[in-house]
Amino acid sequence: MIAANVVLGDGVVIHEKSLVNLYGCRIGSDTRIGPFVEIQKDVEVGANCKISSHSFLCSGVTLEDGVFIGHGVMFVNDLYPSAVNADGSLQTASDWVCVETRIGRQASIGSNATILGGVSVGAHALVGAGAVVTRDVPEYAIVAGVPARVIGDVRQAHDKKAEPELTASLG
Repeated sequence: MIAANVVLGDGVVIHEKSLVNLYGCRIGSDTRIGPFVEIQKDVEVGANCKISSHSFLCSGVTLEDGVFIGHGVMFVNDLYPSAVNADGSLQTASDWVCVETRIGRQASIGSNATILGGVSVGAHALVGAGAVVTRDVPEYAIVAGVPARVIGDVRQAHDKKAEPELTASLG
């Protein structure tokens, strides 16, 4: 379902429109959204993003331009989730605080990662598959694990990947 209050930029591609749930969000131009994705109200998705299947973007999430979201990525916007208040009454929207999360431009979030509320993932950072991000991730950092820890730098990883090609071409 794509609600009437969704704002879609030019060239947005939504695979299997009947298998997504979008409401109250803004999707930037040329972004691609896979099947079984839910994007809630007050989510901002930049241009040229890719959101893979089975991912969940809850209220308070902002993706800057060029962000990659792998399969099954979950965002959390409530640091102290509970179904009921201290008196046992069912919680309503006014009983909790939506905590915002920002993913910087051209960052990549690996499949099945969980991003807790209140964190920022820096531009060009890489979050490994299955990681649980509990604190801010610096720009260009590679993080992995539970909880996620910095294990490298994207710029160095790209340099190492290019070295064999360079060596072979120099013969």
